[in-house]
Amino acid sequence: MRIHIYLILIAAFMLSSCSSEVAQEDSWQLIWSDEFDYNGLPDPAKWAYDVGYIANNEKQYYTESRLENARVEDGYLIIEARKEAWEDFDYTSARLVTRDRQTWTYGRFEVRAKVPTGRGTWPAVWMLGENISEVGWPASGEIDIMEYVGFDPNRFHGYVHTSAFNHTIGTQKGDSIEFERPWENFHLFAIEWFEDRIDFFVDDIKYFTFEKESSDDDVWPFDKPHYLLLNLAIGGNWGGQEGIDDSLFPHQFVVDYVRIYQKEGR
Repeated sequence: MRIHIYLILIAAFMLSSCSSEVAQEDSWQLIWSDEFDYNGLPDPAKWAYDVGYIANNEKQYYTESRLENARVEDGYLIIEARKEAWEDFDYTSARLVTRDRQTWTYGRFEVRAKVPTGRGTWPAVWMLGENISEVGWPASGEIDIMEYVGFDPNRFHGYVHTSAFNHTIGTQKGDSIEFERPWENFHLFAIEWFEDRIDFFVDDIKYFTFEKESSDDDVWPFDKPHYLLLNLAIGGNWGGQEGIDDSLFPHQFVVDYVRIYQKEGR
């Protein structure tokens, strides 16, 4: 009888230890966030802007510190694309970045947002390597937490781009996940970025994992700091493949919050 009880206690202890290890492994500590619980321009201590024409044959001009294109109101960040003449472009929008404010290496990155839809829209939540000005793209690494193109309205995409794996040479790594009329509701877009992999989620459904195949920078530049970007593009090489529906403007990419977590002790 004593042996039986002893074995039960040992088993209970081992189960408790395993449960504690799992809980510790699954514990994330919030280290940075923007809850957008203020009004006006996005917090300049957290967000900067990319300005003008950037890339990809997109049709918008990205403005800076302009409420019509990026503002916080009623608890949300609103990135708004408008059809209007601006600096020889026919559309305006905004591209917010944490560059020169904050960067991270590894962690869980969450953005709860509601996408616009319609031909020509191309909202994104993504990350770029802090060293992009030194090594260029795609050597810096790119993590697309969420991309969405309005001409394919029931699908969210997640990708990575590196020197070895990128769309310009047809080797990009990624996947997509389908939802019914996803533009009607907010969704939680997230990645969990570890030393050996990056997991991609929508509404806590994991749909893609990019695994570290090599320590070569061409394959895995994801051991260096990256910054976050939020933007709404119009047209471009991907978003504009089926044209732009001018009857639907303005478009709003609405963000409820941005939250970034890391493991305790990192």
